Amino acid sequence: MYFKVLFMTQLTDPFSSLNEIKSMMEKSSRFLSLSGLSGVAAGVIGLVGAGFAYLELNSQQYEAKDIPSLDGYFTSPLFCIAIVTLIISMLVGFLFTYLKSKKLQSTLWNHASRRMLINLGLPLVAGGLYLLKLMDLGYISMIAPGCLLFYGLALVNASKYTLGDIRYLGYIEIGLGAINLLLPGYGLYFWALGFGVAHILYGGYMWNKYDKKSS
Repeated sequence: MYFKVLFMTQLTDPFSSLNEIKSMMEKSSRFLSLSGLSGVAAGVIGLVGAGFAYLELNSQQYEAKDIPSLDGYFTSPLFCIAIVTLIISMLVGFLFTYLKSKKLQSTLWNHASRRMLINLGLPLVAGGLYLLKLMDLGYISMIAPGCLLFYGLALVNASKYTLGDIRYLGYIEIGLGAINLLLPGYGLYFWALGFGVAHILYGGYMWNKYDKKSS
């Protein structure tokens, strides 16, 4: 009996060590401090921003010919609403992620987080430049689907360096953007679905799967 217990101990210890090594490698190569609550908060803020944009659109008729140059877009109320919504979403997302990293006693700024931000940022920067050119040419109906498509691609690209489930949100954003290309007159509704509803639902799913256990 003694030799059997000794044999089983020697047999299971290597597997335990391998699991510990695998866990350490994952923590060093992936940024795991993303909070599901940041997704929920970003979704709520996105819906509020879409609501303000809807009210602005109904208050007066916007047409591409009414804004002669790209500078006109930068000073338009719709552009200001979009920028303010983006900034607030980023700040709230950073806050919840910071709080989660403190709870997990992990470093917020490390090699994994830098790689995640680089892979997230490159498609967003490229997409932003492309969308600015579309705005300059007056293709307003292509802005909302373009935002969804490039944002979805950025999430899929960054999912290799953070929680892998993020790529599914990316697929949803890409799908919504593709459908919006076929229905260009409903950009604001797809924007609200992608940046609002999808974030809330997926943030709740992520919180229930990852954050609920730790809290």
